[in-house]
Amino acid sequence: MTRTVREVTVEELEAQRNLGDVQVIDVRSPEEYATGHVPGAVNMPFEDLLAAPAASARAGAHVVCHSGRRSAEAVRALGEAGIPAVSVAGGTAAWIESGRKIEGGTP
Repeated sequence: MTRTVREVTVEELEAQRNLGDVQVIDVRSPEEYATGHVPGAVNMPFEDLLAAPAASARAGAHVVCHSGRRSAEAVRALGEAGIPAVSVAGGTAAWIESGRKIEGGTP
């Protein structure tokens, strides 16, 4: 059985970030993360998160990658560990394409 993954748009992520404490986990490699990421996102490479999902995130975490594929898989793994999380649709690419600012790197 494939677990359904809840997604949010970059607009929803930004609105939730503006409301308060939101954990954003970027599951790209450290090299990808260094090229630019959602402000405040912490880097937890995909493989590391899969190895220890329960130690990686708190309930309600927003997971982002480049385009959404890895983040969806990470959210599935978190859900199987009992940690509800959401994937950011379109990932960092959608964040940048929407004109939002990034930390590190250049868009």
